[in-house]
Amino acid sequence: MTNDELQAWVEEISLSSFQAPFRHRAVFNRRLSTTGGRYFMKSHNIEINPHQLESNGMDEVEKIIKHELCHYHLHLAGRGYRHRDNDFKRLLQAVGGSRYCQSVTKPGGKPRKPAPYRYLLRCTACHTEYMRKRKMDPARYRCGRCRGSLQLLPLDS
Repeated sequence: MTNDELQAWVEEISLSSFQAPFRHRAVFNRRLSTTGGRYFMKSHNIEINPHQLESNGMDEVEKIIKHELCHYHLHLAGRGYRHRDNDFKRLLQAVGGSRYCQSVTKPGGKPRKPAPYRYLLRCTACHTEYMRKRKMDPARYRCGRCRGSLQLLPLDS
């Protein structure tokens, strides 16, 4: 689906569900990862996560569009457009939008693994060990147990 097709779809949903036109831009943003879409209050534009379309299909994206259009129409009307506002909750329920979006599976379907520990900090006084994923300057820190100095050691992987 292209941005032009998305624009036409959002305009159609706005007219059919809200009985009001959508007069701004709706585009896909591939950089969105944890959210289904965004509404910008200054420009009144809407961004949609294209990964939602790939992972969860048209029905889920339609619910996300309705959610963002609730923000859009309520904000322009000067009513409560935030998630916590009753106006927003009522309108979202009335049009059938989703409160939360589905999670997106990564390409290949596997969840991301956390980064492995690569460094070991060892106290020179009490020998307490601290595992670290990122390299750091041990001269800037002290042991949390005895306030001794720390020594940075790389782990063999």
